[in-house]
This record gives sequence, structure tokens and C-alpha cells, in this order.
Amino acid sequence: MAAAAPSSPVRRLLATHRGVAVAAAVFLILIAVVDLISAGPLTYFDISFLASGGATSALAAIGQTIVILSGGFDLSAGAVISLVNAVLARSMDPMNMEANVLLWTLVGMGIGMTTGAVNGFFIAVLRLQPIVVTLSTMFIIQGVTLLVMDKPGGFVSPSLGTFYLGDAIPGWLPMPIALIGVVLLAWAWLKNTRLGTAIYAVGSDADAAAAVGVSTVLTRFLVYVIAGGCYGLAGVFISAQTGSGDPLVGNPLLLSMFAAVVVGGTRLGGGRGGPLGSAIGAYVLMIVVNILLVLNVSAYYSTIAEATILILAVLAGSISRTSTLAQQLRVLGTRLGARRAGTLVSQLRQDDQRLAIAKTRKTVEAAAKPSFLTRNAEILRYALPAYVCFIIVILVTQAWLGGAILNPGYWNSLIVLSSFLAILALGQGTVILTGGLDLSVPWTIGLCGILLAGMVKGSDVALIYALPLVLLLACFIGLINGLGIVFLGLSPIVMTLATNGLLQGAALLYSNGTPDGFSSPMLRWFMTGKIWIFTPVVLFMVLFVIFAVTLLGRTAFGRRVYGIGNGIRAAELSGIAVGRTLVFVYMLSALCSGLVGVLLTGFSGQASLGMGDDYLLPSIAVVVVGGALITGGRGHYLGMLGGVLLLTGLQTFLAGTTLPYATRAILFGLVVLGAVVALRDRRN
Repeated sequence: MAAAAPSSPVRRLLATHRGVAVAAAVFLILIAVVDLISAGPLTYFDISFLASGGATSALAAIGQTIVILSGGFDLSAGAVISLVNAVLARSMDPMNMEANVLLWTLVGMGIGMTTGAVNGFFIAVLRLQPIVVTLSTMFIIQGVTLLVMDKPGGFVSPSLGTFYLGDAIPGWLPMPIALIGVVLLAWAWLKNTRLGTAIYAVGSDADAAAAVGVSTVLTRFLVYVIAGGCYGLAGVFISAQTGSGDPLVGNPLLLSMFAAVVVGGTRLGGGRGGPLGSAIGAYVLMIVVNILLVLNVSAYYSTIAEATILILAVLAGSISRTSTLAQQLRVLGTRLGARRAGTLVSQLRQDDQRLAIAKTRKTVEAAAKPSFLTRNAEILRYALPAYVCFIIVILVTQAWLGGAILNPGYWNSLIVLSSFLAILALGQGTVILTGGLDLSVPWTIGLCGILLAGMVKGSDVALIYALPLVLLLACFIGLINGLGIVFLGLSPIVMTLATNGLLQGAALLYSNGTPDGFSSPMLRWFMTGKIWIFTPVVLFMVLFVIFAVTLLGRTAFGRRVYGIGNGIRAAELSGIAVGRTLVFVYMLSALCSGLVGVLLTGFSGQASLGMGDDYLLPSIAVVVVGGALITGGRGHYLGMLGGVLLLTGLQTFLAGTTLPYATRAILFGLVVLGAVVALRDRRN
């Protein structure tokens, strides 16, 4: 024992900071690999280049880490970076070689902190779900960014690049490393304050933290403000790096940001980890991508690499005897043993063991169904507002533009345009009813559309086999999502975000960055032709709505979905096969997304990269606006359909005005936030 004593503090230190230690070890190994495959030994210039290449992701990951430590998520980080970049490129004088670096840094951080304050208000004060709030603000900020700068351009003063890309100590310390070091030192100070302790306490157990006097509301609010400042600083740095503006520059950073946080050892869910590991994780990801490029591996593999690293890092960080994977393996072993012994429930006698109760007039009267309004009071309460607002939009459209109410062509076009969201509402809505969220919708749509167009190439004959193959692929994508969530224990947000990155890489590799092929005439006619005065897809949507209402409202599958949404543990105790049902739920969502990819290809005549990007927030918006609870357990497909009609009618109205395209994203985000606030569960 005496001999082991000196190593105990080291072991305790490694146990406490295992994530950082592992990330640092991987980082050093990758540096050694870079040194081996390089033409010569690494020089100070190489180190400075690597330092600047990963600084933006590292700064953003630090902000994201602070949010995750408190138990939250922030999907608006990339959009904030883009907004800061656009504002600086639009506002700075490129001819001013002596621009005040400190002033513009404070401007960028101020933009980020303001956005963080908005997020914090809705999340901390109004107690809304971080995912839906930050997703909504992401789209609002993207719309604002497009209003500031609708396409790449503008110039950033060279003084910003000279400062941030130079040396803090010439020949010894690159400025990007010094900048990250200053931020980490600020966190080290903050961590030892009451606020820092409160962040970890709230992330570990918010109720317990509140019970001992921690102000959870103020803590969560300040977390998003501080994180916003980090995103703003990242936006300033990327502006210095690029020297110009790009309204989409921050979008690709979201996946790598979460991957860096997980690689750095921070636990998704809060309470454990820290920004130091996330900063190292960001450089690990950057070096991996650089190694792939040096080895002449296509840049299209970058998102695949990041998504794979994210999944593996989450799994590595959760390996234990109590992990979901370990529990699933134990359950599987128990079931196999029971099957061999013949003691599975399905192997036992299935005789009806219920007691026979004589039906009397009194029991029959007691079993009489309540009235329609009584049975559906909650559905009507939350679903009717969407239809009321839809009628208002129609009346405004008639008054402003004319040709709406009595125009069959208007209604036909409205239903055709609604078909995409109506299909997505079934898939995304079912996922939300279970308390999850599917972020893989955009590239499931994109990959399925690109594959269909590539296989069909204008042939109706090819459509006969291409359509089933594409829809089977969509089901397989959903199966992967479901298995990752159920059997590996990954968070739905993480799993579907990683899957979205994998699908994006797959689509880029398949199309080589330029999708070819086009829709078959039959599919094109289905989406744009006419049967009397209606487009054929309109008749299909009537059948689809009947199917969706029946599936969620009249089947055992639908009852299981609602049961899971009202509480997984209670659902398990009531005999619901939770794991199997969740797998089917994500398969349904992917199938709906794949079908939308097919229909979009027929509607536009061809497929394109990013064709599904515009459907992520709307697919969630229509569900929430239709009265569904974002945490699951409450909602009806007819309400979601009302949300579809409302948002499509609003979009159609805006298309007839002179308002810029960017207002659509802003409006969608505001509608979702408003609906979540108005229809939230008052008991929470």
C-alpha cells in the first residue's frame, strides 16, 4: 500500500480529467503523424498555420461547452458566427489600416452576447426547451444575416488579420494560441466563482441545485450570454482569417463544434467536463481533416470523419457497466437464456385469464362514451388556433393580393406546396411525440433526391425500381438512427446530427459535388400535371392524411408512441416495447423524408445539393404550431396539418409581396417561438 500511495494523486487527477488527458494524447499522436507525413519537420510557420486553422472551432466549442455543462444545447452558435462576420465585413472600412481592433472585437462579442441573452430569456425565464429555442433563433439570425449581406462579399480591415493572425511573442507564441489561452484563463477564474460552481451544479441536477439555494434561472441565463460572447469572438476571428464576409460561413461549424465538445470529454447532459478539453478536441478534428487532405482523400469525407468521430467519442465516453449498450447486451443475454428455457412470455400459454364480469345496465351506462367535444377537448384546444390563424392569413391574402378564396388554382397550388411539409409532419411529429427530434431530415431529403435523379435519368422504366430502392434506403437511414438511440444510448440530437453529417458526405461523394440526372416524366406529371383541375399529388395527399390520422389515432403503434412520450419508464412498466417502437418511429421519419426528397425531385425536375436544408425548421414548426408539446406526449396529426396549412399559406402570401426572401426564415423562427410560448404546458 505504501508503494502505491505516491501514484494515488496522479490516478485521481487522471480519473477527474480523463477526457482532457485522452484528447491531449490523441492530439500529440496526430501531431506526430503530421510530422511523419510532412515533407520535413514541423516548423514554427506550420504550427502557426495549424493554430489559426482550428481557432474558430475551438472558441466556438468553448462557448458550446459552457452551455452543455449547464445541461443545455445551443444550435444557434454557427448562425451567430455568420452574423458577426457579415456585420464586420459590411461595416468595417477596408481602407482603414489602423482600425480599432479592440472596438470591433467588442462589437462582435456584443452581438453574440445579445443573441445569448435572447436565448437565455426564453430558456431560463420562460422555461422553454433549449433545442427548439436555439433552433428558432438560428433561423432568425440566418435571416437577419441575409438581410445584412445576401451573398459573399465585403472586406474586413487588414488590421484585424494582422493582429489575430500574427504573433503574441514573435517566433514563439502564435496569437491564436494566446487568444484561446486568455479565454481558458478567464474560464479558470470563472470556474472558481459561485457562478462556476452553479453551472456544474445545475448541469448535474437542477432540482437539487435549486433546493440548496442556487438561482437556476440566473445561472442558465448567464450561461447563454457567456457562450454568445465566445461565438461572437469566434466570428471576429474568422473575419480576420478570411478578410471578407460570407452569410453562411458559420453553418458547417455546428457538427464539428459538438464533436469537439464530446472528444474533449464533456458529458452531454451537463455536470462534467470543461472548455480545455473542447479546445483540444477542436484541434484534433482539424488535424484529422488536414491529414485526410495531405493523403489526397477527398474533402467530401470531412463531414463523414467529423460525424464518425462524434459518435465514437460519445460511445467511448459512456462505456461502463451501467451504460445503455451494456444494459442492452445484458437484456439480450437474458432474453436468449429465457428463450432456450422456454420461459419467454410469447412461449407461454396465451389463454385469456381475465375475469368474466356480467354486464348490467348500470355498467353499460357507466361505460357510455362521453360527447365528442368532451373526448377531444384538449385536441381542439391546441389544434384550433392553427386553423384560426390560417383563415386569417387567407383573408389577408384575399384582401392584399386577391384571387384566393374563390380561386381553385390557388387552393390546388396551396395543397401541392403543403404536401412536402404535410408528409414531414407525420415523421417529425411522431418523433416529437416520443420526446425526440430528428435533425437528419435535411440530408435524408437531399441524398434520396440525388440518388433518385441519378438512377432515373429521365426514364419512367427506371423509376419502377429506383423508387423502391430509394425508399428502402430511407428506411435503413431511420434504422441506423433508431439503433444508435435505443441500443447505443446516444442522444437523439447527437445521433441524428451525426447521421446528417454522414449523409451530407455520402451525397457529395456520390454526386462528386455536382448532382446529375433529372426526374422521369411520370414523376414530373404526378407533381405538376392535372387531373381535371387538380394536380395528381393532391389526391395522394388526401389518402396520406387519412393514413396519418389512422396511424397515430387508431392503431396500437400510435398508442405506444403517446405512451412513450408521456414517460419512458411508465411505458416500459405498462408493457410497451419501447426500444422496438422508437426504432420504428425513426424509420417512419426517415421514410417520410425520403418520400419528400422524391417528390421534390419530381416537382423541380431535378435534385440539388442542400435541397432539404430549408425543411428542418419548418418540419418542427408545423408540429409545434399545430399544438404538439415539444417534450412529447401531446399532439394530433390534424393539428400538425393545420400548422402546415398556416405556414404554407403564410409563405405563399409572402411570395406575393416585395419582402425579401430572408424574412421567411425570420418569420418561421418567430412563429415557432410564439407558438411554443403560447402553447407550452403551464404545469412546467
